[in-house]
Amino acid sequence: MVINFEQVHNYYERLVFEAVAGMSSSHPDYSADNLADVACVTLNRLPARYVRHDVDMMFYLTEQERHQIEESLAEALTFAFAFVGKRMAK
Repeated sequence: MVINFEQVHNYYERLVFEAVAGMSSSHPDYSADNLADVACVTLNRLPARYVRHDVDMMFYLTEQERHQIEESLAEALTFAFAFVGKRMAK
């Protein structure tokens, strides 16, 4: 039997990568390496939610759960940019 795990991924990865890329213009002093660090710190502050298809997860979430995801993501991003920024200053 061949098992294909290529579709399995952390739901938050795409959200975080897109958010960090979108916010990068607001942080011109952050290098590509710094932005990758921001993504890592952000992901480490969020729960792991592994899925095969993002649409499946969105279909089963309530509006309250979607809102909680958005809030958690925003809080984790704010923390990560500040955390990496402090490290850059040293």
